[in-house]
Amino acid sequence: MSQRSVYLETFGCQMNELDSELVSGSLRALGYRFTPDPDAASIVLYNTCSVREHAEQKVWSRLGELALRKKSEPGLVVGVLGCMAERDGTALIGRMPVVDVLVGPGELDKLPGLLDNAVRTRESLLADAEPMAAERSARQVALQGSASRRTATLAAAEDQLEMLDLSRSVSPVDGAAGGKSAYVRITRGCNKFCTYCVVPFTRGAEIHRPPEHIIDECKRLADAGVIEITLLGQTVNHYRFEHGAAVTVGGLVQPQKGRTYKGSHNRDAFAGDHTTTFADLLRRIHDEVPSISRLRFVTSYPRDFGDDVLEVIRDHPRLCRYLHVPAQSGSDRMLKMMNRGYTVAEYLEFIDRARAFLDEPAKGRPLMMSGDFIVGFPTETEADFEATVALTKRARYKNAFIFKYSPRPGTVAFDKLADDVSEADKRRRNNMLLAVQGEISDKISREQVGREFDVFVEGASKLERKRREKAAAPAGVVPLTIGGRGGGDDDDRGCSAGGSHVHRDEPVATDSGPVRLAGRTDGDQIVFFDAPAGASVAAWTGRIVRVRISAADRLNLRGELIASQPA
Repeated sequence: MSQRSVYLETFGCQMNELDSELVSGSLRALGYRFTPDPDAASIVLYNTCSVREHAEQKVWSRLGELALRKKSEPGLVVGVLGCMAERDGTALIGRMPVVDVLVGPGELDKLPGLLDNAVRTRESLLADAEPMAAERSARQVALQGSASRRTATLAAAEDQLEMLDLSRSVSPVDGAAGGKSAYVRITRGCNKFCTYCVVPFTRGAEIHRPPEHIIDECKRLADAGVIEITLLGQTVNHYRFEHGAAVTVGGLVQPQKGRTYKGSHNRDAFAGDHTTTFADLLRRIHDEVPSISRLRFVTSYPRDFGDDVLEVIRDHPRLCRYLHVPAQSGSDRMLKMMNRGYTVAEYLEFIDRARAFLDEPAKGRPLMMSGDFIVGFPTETEADFEATVALTKRARYKNAFIFKYSPRPGTVAFDKLADDVSEADKRRRNNMLLAVQGEISDKISREQVGREFDVFVEGASKLERKRREKAAAPAGVVPLTIGGRGGGDDDDRGCSAGGSHVHRDEPVATDSGPVRLAGRTDGDQIVFFDAPAGASVAAWTGRIVRVRISAADRLNLRGELIASQPA
């Protein structure tokens, strides 16, 4: 087992993916080597998520496996990062002593020091022939705790996490779509306190990064060859930075605590000469980093989404016509119990307003929207569920992420609301809503047939890769995905939240016929098309090409390449 070789596995959302990328860069800079094989690593890290129970169960299972492995490899260092670490605290180590390092999402900048201490502690235990060394934890802990709710000035003075973003290493090899696509964080945390959600407790209060830091990061990514950037935040459209209130510590402008937002349709209530709003930030990135061909953002909060943002998207061509705006329920009663802060009428008003500004199918730029729903929330009746079905039909999402409610420890709902909807009803409602959304997605996809789109190529589809692996395998040998961590059976069927339709590191050309490539429109619709025979996947990945759509079903579009060479 190589010294200081690291295996890092990420669970959950795009925010976690970015955290893992930043952590990997900081550790590589210190000489750590990363491996895709957990069995070959001397350090195993899990970046965890607490939003869904399924992701947590995977982590507990992995830790159980490592506890067995550590009996024969007592020098192994195990770390749990992210939301599970913050929510469960040191009780997690009590349950799983195999864990040596525990770091919350607000303390990830401290990971290198803690990891070094853990490695040295385990080496010391082994050198001293410590009895039961494999059963003991090195116990290196960094958790945010109540510090997330301190005053803005004190919080800024103690906020070193910003340095993790500012010091990110840019690797064109490791990045998505051949290093051409990247995430950039603009806000951290959340102030909404939805009753089902643990994020405000694990990631802390809403904090907005200084715009100059964000723009500088975008410029560095562009210089490294990135052409698509996705801005990330729990409530991304709430971004605002008040320059007159900025705190500078050690010569560095610090992020700011978020305030309760009371905007309007027409103007941000806090806008002014000394404030950078979300609309201002989008405009500045578009204008000051012209080599970024596509600028996206997720996730938007439906209330307080001003017309100023919609106007910027409409008037700036490199801003994508795609909005992810979770609704969670179509029942006002459920929305109130969830503490979502808006009514169904207010949500639909936003949907209509966004379409009025941005939906231009005749110009080849239809607005595509997606949403999130929770079915089976405590006390949900059939009437509440039918209201959700009605909202889904009215909103016409290109896709929606639909989940059965599961109580999450640390949330208000877990403590105060009985989980009184049966598992059978949750499953039935989940399947019904998936079926309704499936029909809508299919209709929207078929509406695109005959249209032309600029498609950002992400690589060869997984289906294509499997076909070629099977063709290349010796007779009687079946290619396998180790650990069950690969994709689905047939990528051309579409995917749900977090799924991927592409294999991004296919390196070789092929002369056995056209290779199937996968990419996305600026409305985030998946497109499959064939590259010319003999084309190298690597040469096409990360390019934007023109494709005419000839067929569609469910979440997938299929088309023909118009240009014979990548643009």
